[in-house]
Amino acid sequence: MSDEPCPCGTGRVLSQCCGPLLTTERLATTAEELMRSRYTAHVFGNAEHLWRTWDGRTRPTVVNPGEAQWTGLEVTEVVGGGPEDMTGTVSFTARHVGGELNERSEFTRRAGRWFYTEGS
Repeated sequence: MSDEPCPCGTGRVLSQCCGPLLTTERLATTAEELMRSRYTAHVFGNAEHLWRTWDGRTRPTVVNPGEAQWTGLEVTEVVGGGPEDMTGTVSFTARHVGGELNERSEFTRRAGRWFYTEGS
């Protein structure tokens, strides 16, 4: 695992941040951690992580990380989504070449695992 900075913006290296989540070495403990790992999956084009962490009740048939060149992530609000919560919301701005995406993502914890449910 790389010692390059993690794209998710925590300031930690990939191998000590989102890397272990992308490789299934461990699960996210909070909704924010899962959201950051999903952003990192988009940066690296890791469709498998996006598929695995998307709630099967809302997941599309095909999960494609797209071709955007992501340049930065800023988390603007976190509501709930802690280790003992069942739901959480993470609002963020994800910047890419040519613009940005502002989203309020909803997460649900089932059987001890966090899943992305939907975004607006």
